Amino acid sequence: VRLVFNFTGLVVASCIYSLPFMFGPIYAGLNSLKKSLFEASYSLGKNKLTTIFRVILPSIRSNLLTSTVVSFAHTMGEFGVVLMIGGSVAGESKVASIAIFEAVEMLDYTKAHIYALLMLIISFFVLFVVYLLNSKKA
Repeated sequence: VRLVFNFTGLVVASCIYSLPFMFGPIYAGLNSLKKSLFEASYSLGKNKLTTIFRVILPSIRSNLLTSTVVSFAHTMGEFGVVLMIGGSVAGESKVASIAIFEAVEMLDYTKAHIYALLMLIISFFVLFVVYLLNSKKA
């Protein structure tokens, strides 16, 4: 399995790099759960796996969504890991942050601004959708 300079390696490296950003919201969600939820599930004869999928995960759905979006947004703007693991192979591992870097290197500021604007629009759209989904839960 080759992980350097291909999409699979880029995904694996980005997941590992963004793991700390995912941990915070999930940890907060798990800490907010009451012990009585677990005890009620166990007293009704449910095993640990069923309790995880039927009680815990639905209870921290907004935390899971938030952690996923934060990790995605962090990875989207990441430059160092992407350049080291993925490089800039056209059609294989070229991502937006590398495209902006290359456009600036070639003094093509118009293209760099367009890429940056697209990233900004995508980021706002994703955050807006997360806000809407989280507000409907409350």
